Amino acid sequence: MPDVNDSSRRTYSSAVREESARRTRQAIVQAAARLFAERGYTAASLREVAHAAGVARPTVTAVFGSKPALLRQILNEALAGDDEPVPVADRPWFAPVWQASDQASTLEAYAGVCTLIGARSARMFEIVRRAAGESAEIAELWSTLCRNRRAGAAMVVGKIIESGPLRAGVSRDQAIDSLWVLNDPTLYGALVLDSGWPEDHHRRWLATQMRAALLPGDPHRR
Repeated sequence: MPDVNDSSRRTYSSAVREESARRTRQAIVQAAARLFAERGYTAASLREVAHAAGVARPTVTAVFGSKPALLRQILNEALAGDDEPVPVADRPWFAPVWQASDQASTLEAYAGVCTLIGARSARMFEIVRRAAGESAEIAELWSTLCRNRRAGAAMVVGKIIESGPLRAGVSRDQAIDSLWVLNDPTLYGALVLDSGWPEDHHRRWLATQMRAALLPGDPHRR
């Protein structure tokens, strides 16, 4: 007959190992994000990341496989806010976009989402952009980021169109192009981090630009 106590011990031991592995991953991600931001992706070595994270150099490779894979993980967590495998569009903080009852409210909510993402990821986006010319893997990561931003813009434009027409003369593709430009986290970096705009000022400005680009009528009356 199986020993119930042995089964409990195995379950407990497995949970402890999983939690320890997660803490190790997070220590590496946090150390790498800090070093990449301070020194740049190319200048910061995996050995330095390991030292800052308090782990052995082979541990970093064992956990992430490569430096580009580590950078990808940092970006994924910056975009999502944690390491849970939940798409951005399914996150609770994205829900106001889907719950909005009209076009203007949808864009107000989306401006809030873009501001939140910008606060978490603006610097990392710039790091990837600068490093994209250094390897095919980083270039593909940059392309993926751009494609994902455009896909996000397309989802929001789809919801906008469900609620009413776009501004006269603006096609669906042009509307997507406009939101794709405006949802770029580097705007947050330029206006909030570099120019000192208050975050709420940035959010309201972004919402105004989105309404002006997509919606019929005078956006300032909304």
